[in-house]
Amino acid sequence: MKAKSAAFDIVVGLEVHVQLLTKSKLFCGCSTQFGLPPNSATCPICIGMPGVLPVMNRSAFDLALRTALALHCQIAPFTKWDRKNYYYPDLPKNYQISQYDLPFSQEGYLEIETSAGTKRVGIIRVHLEEDAGKMMHDEEGHSGDSLVDLNRAGTPLCEIVSKPDIASAEEAKAYLEELRLLLREMRVSDCEMQEGSLRVDANVNVRVHQEGEKIPTPIVEVKNLNSFRAVERAILYEADRQYKEFIQNGRKMGEVAKATAGWDDAKGETFIQRRKEEASDYRYFPEPDLVPVVVDEAWITQVREALPEAPAQRRQRLQAEYGLSAYDAKVITLQGHAFADYFEQLAKLSQDAKASANWCSNEILQALNDRKIAIEALPMQPPLMAEFMGLVKKHNINKPKAREVFALMLDKGTPPAALVHELGLDVAFDPEQLRALVRQSIAGNPKAVADVKAGKTKAMDALVGPIMRATKGKAPTDEIRRIMQEELAKG
Repeated sequence: MKAKSAAFDIVVGLEVHVQLLTKSKLFCGCSTQFGLPPNSATCPICIGMPGVLPVMNRSAFDLALRTALALHCQIAPFTKWDRKNYYYPDLPKNYQISQYDLPFSQEGYLEIETSAGTKRVGIIRVHLEEDAGKMMHDEEGHSGDSLVDLNRAGTPLCEIVSKPDIASAEEAKAYLEELRLLLREMRVSDCEMQEGSLRVDANVNVRVHQEGEKIPTPIVEVKNLNSFRAVERAILYEADRQYKEFIQNGRKMGEVAKATAGWDDAKGETFIQRRKEEASDYRYFPEPDLVPVVVDEAWITQVREALPEAPAQRRQRLQAEYGLSAYDAKVITLQGHAFADYFEQLAKLSQDAKASANWCSNEILQALNDRKIAIEALPMQPPLMAEFMGLVKKHNINKPKAREVFALMLDKGTPPAALVHELGLDVAFDPEQLRALVRQSIAGNPKAVADVKAGKTKAMDALVGPIMRATKGKAPTDEIRRIMQEELAKG
């Protein structure tokens, strides 16, 4: 469903919950490994037994600091823990240890690229809290039972709350994609949505254009969206729903309380679940079993100096140092730091950044996807790939034949020089020999010549084809086309 942006403005704020890459939980030593047998990674602390005392995981706080600094947040020198009280079956203590009025960071931003250009989305706060467990319901309805797995309870979470600066579903997706890439590059989370390590809640409302005013509708928080596509669809549907409800009810909508909604992905619809809780409903109070955390400048400096290069910075550097286009730099960085490292090594060894980017973005990326392997497992690491590219350039091997050699290198592991010789590609075509073949083709295809001169660029293929057949597909097509243009220009 497409929102009627001419009739209203969409206003979105996103709350992103990210599980941090620690080996143990936030306040106990239980494992955070995904996929363990249900309720096997639990202890008296994370299941809330009486009399137990939590102890903060220093590694989790370091990763949270890394996240906040990467998002340009201001770090608070003093932060405390709070109890957020609510009942739910997967919350065994009936409260969650979180942060309320003194989060450890706030006032940051993330820059995103959209079809309209660069936009800065403000970050209200990044705070640290423990995760709840996981409910498993009988979806088929045979027994009606619900089971609870508390393995996830106590896992460290960073909650990243954006300002309501997002004005479309497209911007929401761009924000989430850039945020996920940043978090992965910072090595703070794997952000695997199918494993629940990145979860999204979208706060959506619209400002209806009416009689020169922009009238806001009540905010609806759409909970637990499990894919970026679901986020897009939910925003569009909910914005449209709110607009239609406003048209029906008019200004009376201002009397409606904020609400929490779920998302039915199969139906493509939101459904209202309950009135949205306010902060007072949770009865926050300071956590009595944990001491506040004092963050000094030395700690901040230590974490900041260890920050990896951010994706946005790397994109800019790839354009500046290697002359890549913005598109090529984006494609390369989107694949992660290991892929970008591979490109940089290849560009330096081959001394051809543009060709390196083309091979990486096309054949290499396709090979990784087809084989479902990481770049580290690719048989052709940069030294071998650079050798292959050197042979392609030396022997002026055309693209189809170069791709054939590349595929054989993948499948057989044969050195590129041996394959080039085996396929008879280490031959040199005399320029005058190629020019003679071009002239023969022009003389034998007057219709194709007339079509090319009339502006039908595809007709050039009819002139190149005979030459490729005569050379068994080995002639350099770029050189043939260059000579062909020269000969055609002569009249």
